[in-house]
Formats: sequence, structure tokens, C-alpha cells
Amino acid sequence: MKLHTLAAACAALVTLSAGSAMAAEQISAKLQTAVPEKTKFIAGGAMFVCEADACVATSPTSQTFATGTCKVIAGKVGMVTAFGGRKLLDDSRLGDCNAQAIARTDGGAELAK
Repeated sequence: MKLHTLAAACAALVTLSAGSAMAAEQISAKLQTAVPEKTKFIAGGAMFVCEADACVATSPTSQTFATGTCKVIAGKVGMVTAFGGRKLLDDSRLGDCNAQAIARTDGGAELAK
């Protein structure tokens, strides 16, 4: 009987965990300048797809909403004007994010195509 209860509890936990993982909201980055063509890369443990002036991760991880992720995006495709999902990075953290893109642009390096 105890084994059945334990099995039922484990099954419930797995179901709840999978449900919350599947319910994760997308994380997006609004770009200052549109990308010339569709671009894909991994940042913050998620696959970002960039088209026009937006990059979107539809299956983010717990590490995706972070300044470090924003820095990777800025380094690959340019200045980010907004980053987040339900919650957005504040202006200070967004400035830190864009330092990567500014450094690459000032140094003459080309951004990802």
C-alpha cells in the first residue's frame, strides 16, 4: 500500500513539473536594428530565433532571463532595446547588456548575419 502511495506521489510530482516547464513563457529581445536574415543561436540555455527586429526563445530555461543572455544576443545581432517576458530588464541592466554590442561596433567587428 505504501508503495502505491509513493508511486502516485511521484507521478503527480512529474506531471506538475512537466506542466510548469511547458507553461514557461517566451523570452524576447527587441532589437534596435532589424537583422538582414533569419538568425538562430543558443543563449541562456535556449534557442533564440531572430527575424526582423525581434529575437524569441519559445522554450526558455530558468537561466534564459538574465543579463548574460541579453549580452550574448547583443553581441550576435546588435543593440537590444527591450529584453524579457512578463518582466523586462531595467534600464541599468539593459545598458550593461548593450555594452557588448557597442564594443563590437566601435571595434569594427561585424555582427552576426
